Amino acid sequence: MEPTSVLEVNSQAVRVLEIGEGDPVVVLHGWGGRIESMAPVISCLARSARVVALDLPGFGESPTPVGVWGTPDYAEFVRDVLVTLEIDRASFVGHSFGAKTSLYLAATHRDLVAKLVVQGASGLRRAPSAMARVKRAIGKGARFAGKLGPPGRALRGALYDRIASQDYKDAGAMRPILVKVVNEDIGHLLSNVAAPTLLVWGTEDDAAPLAHGRRMEQLIPDAGLVTFEGAGHFAYLDEPERFCTIVKHFLKVQA
Repeated sequence: MEPTSVLEVNSQAVRVLEIGEGDPVVVLHGWGGRIESMAPVISCLARSARVVALDLPGFGESPTPVGVWGTPDYAEFVRDVLVTLEIDRASFVGHSFGAKTSLYLAATHRDLVAKLVVQGASGLRRAPSAMARVKRAIGKGARFAGKLGPPGRALRGALYDRIASQDYKDAGAMRPILVKVVNEDIGHLLSNVAAPTLLVWGTEDDAAPLAHGRRMEQLIPDAGLVTFEGAGHFAYLDEPERFCTIVKHFLKVQA
């Protein structure tokens, strides 16, 4: 992959990859990802587009932001990066949290987003399952146990370790941001998305269920859904050539 550079935008350092020539396409990774996570997408599009990919703040080699950012903060930061790069309109390809950030931008800065490819987007809350309700009850008990001195804190730690998701366990300094973005529902904004939107979903996605893709197709005025049978949350990696072909056709990017 081509060398990256580091920009300073609003006192926040961000690692950026720029590759290719043509109309700009911004590629945004998901939670826990980095530029390299999107390598197949980048190499596919860079043949005839100007691809801009970021390590979003707190991921890859971009430092953790100051304060507890939410999706609106990430979206505004991406917009400010594009202003710094003198890009006033671009297409977006995002995965998971990167897709959620792209959707937020498309809803709040409509002139910025020409076309939008959304793969396994987060952003819609779902009713808690029975297991989630059990975990919530255990979590309340763990918080109470933590008030009972060292033995209670040890019990709290053991309980949290049992019920926490892997993302939560791995989040470290990003944990408050993870908690915030997981609880943000952007469903009410999706009717404001004016950009033609391609939704790509794995039928076996257990992080952002296919039902969310179908719901987004209903909420976004100009949207179509393509499903990858048997694929999971990383459908673009499960079938990279198919994903590349579909995205190039949708963006009208030629090989």
